[in-house]
Amino acid sequence: MSRPVEFDRDQAVQKAVHLFWQRGYQATSLTDLLDAMGLSRSSFYGAFGDKRGLFVECLDVFALRNQVLLQRARDRKPPMAALRSYFERNFGQTSDPDLHFGCMLVNTVIELAAIDQGLCDLAGHHLKTVQDLFEACLGDAGAEPGEAKQAAAFLMMVNEGARVADRQRISIPDQLARINTAFGYVESSIAYRNTANAQL
Repeated sequence: MSRPVEFDRDQAVQKAVHLFWQRGYQATSLTDLLDAMGLSRSSFYGAFGDKRGLFVECLDVFALRNQVLLQRARDRKPPMAALRSYFERNFGQTSDPDLHFGCMLVNTVIELAAIDQGLCDLAGHHLKTVQDLFEACLGDAGAEPGEAKQAAAFLMMVNEGARVADRQRISIPDQLARINTAFGYVESSIAYRNTANAQL
């Protein structure tokens, strides 16, 4: 009996993440994945089961990467600066148009909402986890619980819109201006609330 071909699973999954992120779930064929990952069909099926199983793993990997970035920023920066860094990190860092893929989680919700509710729900769950981190940062910044919850939901809508705009090749200055406007509203609201509370 022949031994299964050994490969670097993490490296193979990262290549799949990049492909799914760029093309989406439906437009990425099994042949595309095998070529990108450097795997035979038998090794692929043995490791991941099928294309959907691999996509679930890729969504988890992409989501964890985003959560870690935000949590690290939260650990190192003031809360609003940490939030801003999450929104701005993909803008102004590259002039390569091939890297403007938006957000894999947002892309999945848009692509699969009426096609695969399980995958759509998984992407939505990961987005909710990020929104919860937004809420925690806003609480750290002085927002009251109800205000933090509403502002986090607002910022998630801004985040989702920004990722779609990124795929539309909206200019970086325009993207940053919109983000700055959104944060201006949120920061003004928190500052007003904090001032009002201090005067009580």
